[in-house]
Amino acid sequence: MGSFTGKRSTSEPLVIWTVYARPIDFPNSFVARKFEVSADGAVPTSVVIVAGTLDYIRQRFVQMGLTPLTRSPGDDPKIVESWL
Repeated sequence: MGSFTGKRSTSEPLVIWTVYARPIDFPNSFVARKFEVSADGAVPTSVVIVAGTLDYIRQRFVQMGLTPLTRSPGDDPKIVESWL
């Protein structure tokens, strides 16, 4: 049985999904983009989820066990929320 040290491995990046409403490249959809965050900063990956509704993306993330974060006032207006 493994043990929990309370520390996250620095070799594995933190994954954050950012949800956008109707971005320029998908003007009729909601898009979730996967970012990997390390000590060097956030890097977008090629992984995206494209959906017709925000509820579809939210349901997928709930099924994945992710937690929503509200957007910050300084975020791009197209950002709806992020998920960890």
